[in-house]
Amino acid sequence: MSSRNSQANKAAARERLRAEREREAKKAKTRRQIIVAASVVGVLAVAGGAGYAIMQAMKPTAWEAAKDKTLVKPANSGSDGTTVVIGKPEAKKTLEMYEDPRCPICSQFEQAVGPTIKKDIDAGKYKMQFIGATFIDNGSPGTGSKTALSALGAALNVSPEAFLEYKSALYSAKFHPEETTDKFKSRDYLIEIADTVPALKGNAAFDKAVKDGTYDKWALVMSDKFNSSGVTGTPTLKMDGKKITADGSDNAPSDAASFTAAIDKALKG
Repeated sequence: MSSRNSQANKAAARERLRAEREREAKKAKTRRQIIVAASVVGVLAVAGGAGYAIMQAMKPTAWEAAKDKTLVKPANSGSDGTTVVIGKPEAKKTLEMYEDPRCPICSQFEQAVGPTIKKDIDAGKYKMQFIGATFIDNGSPGTGSKTALSALGAALNVSPEAFLEYKSALYSAKFHPEETTDKFKSRDYLIEIADTVPALKGNAAFDKAVKDGTYDKWALVMSDKFNSSGVTGTPTLKMDGKKITADGSDNAPSDAASFTAAIDKALKG
């Protein structure tokens, strides 16, 4: 091989090597740019995710938002929207009934005494005023008392009779959950219970009101009424401002016979 050819070959080899090094350098630069870009995207994604999580955490809950809603008053709830009095207008006395939907003792009371109260109301023996509470949502954290009370507002809007029947169904042995089980938070479950009440079964307006929380603000206002009443537990019964209790007890009567005896005494007084 001539010296000239040898020099040319070496020069060509050096050029190929230089070109290869340039290609490798460009590939390395591109890889670095991709890594940096991916890192930036990752950081932005994490930051965006964290920002979204923070925004979601800062959003008010449905019940916090309900405080700022306009009060929708159910039919049959008086001019202030929270005076729920059921019975014949000519009945002279009014039985005040304070109950929390999640209250297990209220459930027992309704199962034992509820039919007697319904019979007395129908007979015009007295009227019944309902005051709903939601304090169990605080003691056994949840929203079931408020959600069930809202559903009761939807039932009241249908009719007083639907309200009473629905209240009875909520407190029934079949549907009432343990106090620590917040089953009433489910609006679908509340509608399922309502399907056992003829006036509410398949009632599209009632179902929509429950699902949309139409009476959520009403439930909060009703709960405030209970909180300002001075009553500290449920069930509590009053007539003419005086508690109605079982003989020798500070608690509401737990059976029909003792309830009737206590009511008859209150009616005379």
